[in-house]
Amino acid sequence: MSDRILVIDFGSQFTQMIARRVRDLEVYCELLPWSASPEQMLTPETRGVILSGGPNSVYAPDAPQIPDPIINSGLPILGICYGMQALTHKLGGVVSPSEHHEYGQTQIEVLVPNKLLSEPEMTVLMSHGDRIIQPPAGWRVIARSTNSPVAAMADFVHKRFGLQFHPEAHPTPDGIEIFRHFVIDICRCQPDWTSESIIQEAADSIRQQVGKGRVLSAVSGGVDSSVATTLVQHALGDHVECVFIDTGLMRLNEAAQVEAVFRPILGEHLHMIDSSARFLGNLKGVTDPEQKRKIVGETFIREFERVSAQFGDVEYLCQGTIYPDVIESQGVGAKTGRLIKSHHNVGGLPKDLRFKLVEPLRMLFKDEVRHIGEALGLPHDLLWRQPFPGPGLAVRVLGEVTAQRVRTLQEADAIFQEELAKASLLSPKKNENGEQIGSSQAFAVLLPVKSVGVMGDQRTYAETVCLRAITTNDFMTAEWSRLPYSVLARASNRIINEVSGVNRAVYDITNKPPATIEWE
Repeated sequence: MSDRILVIDFGSQFTQMIARRVRDLEVYCELLPWSASPEQMLTPETRGVILSGGPNSVYAPDAPQIPDPIINSGLPILGICYGMQALTHKLGGVVSPSEHHEYGQTQIEVLVPNKLLSEPEMTVLMSHGDRIIQPPAGWRVIARSTNSPVAAMADFVHKRFGLQFHPEAHPTPDGIEIFRHFVIDICRCQPDWTSESIIQEAADSIRQQVGKGRVLSAVSGGVDSSVATTLVQHALGDHVECVFIDTGLMRLNEAAQVEAVFRPILGEHLHMIDSSARFLGNLKGVTDPEQKRKIVGETFIREFERVSAQFGDVEYLCQGTIYPDVIESQGVGAKTGRLIKSHHNVGGLPKDLRFKLVEPLRMLFKDEVRHIGEALGLPHDLLWRQPFPGPGLAVRVLGEVTAQRVRTLQEADAIFQEELAKASLLSPKKNENGEQIGSSQAFAVLLPVKSVGVMGDQRTYAETVCLRAITTNDFMTAEWSRLPYSVLARASNRIINEVSGVNRAVYDITNKPPATIEWE
């Protein structure tokens, strides 16, 4: 079993980025809420603990606290922002509101040579309202900034450190080195959590869970379900039947494309099922996005239950749930986390689910999933397809979902994809000036808004399409893509001229956060 770093989540928007930084070092990292049990937190493989930031003050009545078993574990501890303040408060130091809040990049001066901060001066991201007035007994101030006399502190005897800034955030350029010093040098973790080791551990876990049972695997044509299916097949061989459910909510001609890709790989174990009438019927009249997700999730399960009858006794269902799905659906932070949206394969599952779930990717981020797929030999074009939401176009058709509105969106989205492909902008890259261009994900949204237009000297009152393109490293945060105006103009012109019932196209220039990547 690989070494493990535990991240305790106090509700920070950056917590998932901590996990990504640690995993970039090829060390397994797991997020747990501060309220988790000691047995969950302190496994035999755990080599160190990172305490995340959070929105609370340590003096608030319901403020999250560091569990006593963590303090008493003897493990190295790194507290970040609120995590540092919680350490201070727990161990008898003093935390107080700052006269001036500190947000954005700033310079810190390292005062004491130490294993964590290797440079005499560093650019870091600050985002806090409270600050340390007096460190606990036995702790030394090791860095300061203009507004934070205790920008970093250390208890060298117990290998405990506190940072007022956020090393996990990209505006801290040397953040990865700080994590490397803590995880590798101080916690002595072995960097052996590689694609090959993940595949081996996942295969062993699948065999242990399923035994001689049979698995129905949901294939959507997306990256996650494709890798999950391949991984389960790798572990179980012919004990897996793969089913593609055509929901009627897919991209234009997607069912045919999926069959063309997977039939040579899966052969007779691939089963194509047209269930579009059931999905569209169940969504009739529904406009609330959470309700849509839950309807799609339950309809998926009922269809798999119905289809599974032809294969005899199938006890398990494999699906491509990944870590961001879990985080956004459930809130890793428990008492501190907040539901963002229910993913159809997490929060949308029915309570009377007959299947036992096999989710080999549940603890992986999107880029990790792609690396696993590469190691399993999946085609590059498949692994780098544009991501597509599990509920399909049900959450990109805002308002009521009808066959006609789905068709309208399919055609508009296909045109947008074509124009980006022609301009080589369907994947992120940098231009000659070093600026990020292209997109990690791009799609069209059909808005529940009609507007007046003029076409052929006649008044129109028709649908509005919104185009969305983002760049991201981890899909937990994202920036809107600075696409060339010429590409947007061609896409807009084609959509309005070629897609019946559309007379206006707009472009979304909102980052995540505050928005999500999808609109619903």
